[in-house]
Amino acid sequence: MIHDLCIIMLTAGITSLLFKFFKQPVVLGYIVAGMIAGPYMCGQSWIDDEASVDMWGEIGVLFLLFAMGLEFSFKKLLQVGSTALIAAGTVVVGMMSVGFLLGRILGWDEINSLFLGGMLCMSSTTIVFKAIEDLNLGSHKFAKVAFGILIVEDLFAVVLMVLLSSIAVEKQFAGTQLLMELGKLIAYLVLWFVVGIAIIPTFLKKFRKHLNDETLTIFAIGLCLGMVLLAIGAGFSSALGAFVMGSVLAETIEAERIEHLVLPIKNVFGSIFFVSVGMMINPELLLQYWLPIVIITLTVIIGQIIFASLGTLLSGQSLKVSLQTGFTLVQIGEFAFIIADFGQTAGVTESSLYPIVVAVSVITTFLTPFIMRLADPAENYLNKHLSPGIKLFIENYAQRKNTVSSDSIWKTYLRKVGVTMIVSGIITAFIYLVYFRAICPFILSKATWLNSFLKPDTALLVMKIIALVIIIGSCSPFIYNIASRHRNSKEAKILWNSGNGQKAWLAGLLLLRILIGVGVVSYAIVRIFTLTSGMLIGISLLLIVIIMMSRSVKRRSRGLEEQFNKNLTAREVSADKRRPFTKAFESSLLPYDIHISTFTLPADSSFSGKTLSQLNVRKHSGVSIVRIIRAGVFTNIPGGSKHVYPGDQIVVAGSDEQIDKFKQMIDGSIMKEKPDTREHVTLENFTLEEGNPLIGRSIIESNIRNEAHCIVMGIKRGNDYLMNPEPQEVFEPDDIVIVAGETELLKQFINSFNP
Repeated sequence: MIHDLCIIMLTAGITSLLFKFFKQPVVLGYIVAGMIAGPYMCGQSWIDDEASVDMWGEIGVLFLLFAMGLEFSFKKLLQVGSTALIAAGTVVVGMMSVGFLLGRILGWDEINSLFLGGMLCMSSTTIVFKAIEDLNLGSHKFAKVAFGILIVEDLFAVVLMVLLSSIAVEKQFAGTQLLMELGKLIAYLVLWFVVGIAIIPTFLKKFRKHLNDETLTIFAIGLCLGMVLLAIGAGFSSALGAFVMGSVLAETIEAERIEHLVLPIKNVFGSIFFVSVGMMINPELLLQYWLPIVIITLTVIIGQIIFASLGTLLSGQSLKVSLQTGFTLVQIGEFAFIIADFGQTAGVTESSLYPIVVAVSVITTFLTPFIMRLADPAENYLNKHLSPGIKLFIENYAQRKNTVSSDSIWKTYLRKVGVTMIVSGIITAFIYLVYFRAICPFILSKATWLNSFLKPDTALLVMKIIALVIIIGSCSPFIYNIASRHRNSKEAKILWNSGNGQKAWLAGLLLLRILIGVGVVSYAIVRIFTLTSGMLIGISLLLIVIIMMSRSVKRRSRGLEEQFNKNLTAREVSADKRRPFTKAFESSLLPYDIHISTFTLPADSSFSGKTLSQLNVRKHSGVSIVRIIRAGVFTNIPGGSKHVYPGDQIVVAGSDEQIDKFKQMIDGSIMKEKPDTREHVTLENFTLEEGNPLIGRSIIESNIRNEAHCIVMGIKRGNDYLMNPEPQEVFEPDDIVIVAGETELLKQFINSFNP
């Protein structure tokens, strides 16, 4: 095992250095390392136990998805807006359809074609981020759009993995089964997201002072592996559990810290996974299937450009932003490897599909930076050849889509009620499942304890009543949410006062919710008692009325919701305090193709100490400086007399081109590195001989600190040492004074005693 790990790490390290040198993604280096160490390229495998490598690779998948979850955040998904949802939906549907059809054209069966479509519909978050960073395009508007699309694709990838796993088990399409699996998945995601947000941030906050880096790392990994076990127990993949826990921790204030701590572990095991991917690639197969590789590669590049650009355009973005986004998402990456590995492990895909997809990923990853540079020429070409009418239509469409429109009151109210009922229903169902499988039988079995006081039938009845009170009491806040929450909300009051028609709809909706609540309570009663229909409905209605009227239940419900919302928004609130501007202000700039970007003035910038008038930023770059942040103090709309200093955060507003020019100004202002002229601190000593002016004076009276710029560290007097003497200590003849200071100044000071 040590031998194999040594080979993997050394090979991966050397190849990653080479790929870094040639400015290529290190993921490609890991794959090449796997090809070198594998059984195909060098005649025999350098690895003795390939099974152990596969095991480490599976752990690598867990940490990769855990890290993706930390970067994902379900709350970000709710905030990405219609642009990311529409564009990602267009890409996923378009590329899956094209991939499936392409597989059928190549002669593959339905399962292989479906897996191919799933692999081709998701771009690589890691590669896109790296390419944008390398090309210094992170401040451009399209970068934010692309990241939003990738967030949606990441979630879809998790859903797709579950659906494909169901297909792999059934070996066929089963529509009803797939819908059941999808519903089960949604319930699982909602349940553990809600439970995790309700508990984990509160726990981390309470024990924050005890969570050093070591403890927090162990705790985070423990939570990750715990959720993995829960996912496996629920019938899902281990990767889903890791992703869910990462997304839960992404909502905590400690998210960045956890991400930083887990990064080295993810890098180590992630590299092993990609090496294991490379070990499965047979170069001879790549030569044999060169035509499908070329066809699929061209399909990915052309298809992603078309569907991503079209989807972004349909979402209301400009032609330029749409093309830049489309030309950025032209690769497949990590999830394609995971899906391909899963298909091959499950034995539902052809052995040739795996190396083909990996080869396509390598080629598209390598070409990504070059293809991204073609976005501007493509836009110029279209601007020249599109008719004025089409260009005007695109501009007007984008403006209409970016116009802010308020939701109807009914839509807002129904969304609130719907989300509350679904979440509360899932939590109630989970509590029922655990209670009636484990807890309720245990309670009823203890009825024998009361046999000495009551008749057996009476004792059992008492325990049944206790069991019912426990389950209804535990679920009462969630039953209240299902039957009554938001009935007195602001939207409900507006609708109630709008007319008799609205009152009838509100009353009907409330009645429907009460009936659902009655059903929920009735289920609990039926599981414990045997009653007639009339008694069952009567008791259920009575309990629903008690729950709806109970102030205690209402307080518990609101308290749980407030705690959940507080935990959910804690990271965002913390981040908003550091934001240069509110989200509302930044969103208001979108229709005008202007966005906000922040730059930190380097310590060695020639701009330091100059005023804004002297820099004349507006003339040279076109941006507007809207704020300067210095040590947490904001200066809004600074005047021309405002000076800038190292470390200042300069917040500017402008178009992509203007912000690029300002960045070039900042980069060009960095002065060349000066030679190191710093003096070093050394330790010296000298003897106070007869006649030395320091004799008879105390340390503080000698003014030695100011005159020699040194500190008296100690005095040797005879055989004794006085270390760190007090300032009132008086120098005596023959004292050996030990001082610390700059070498040249010390020499000058000592020589002053011996002219």
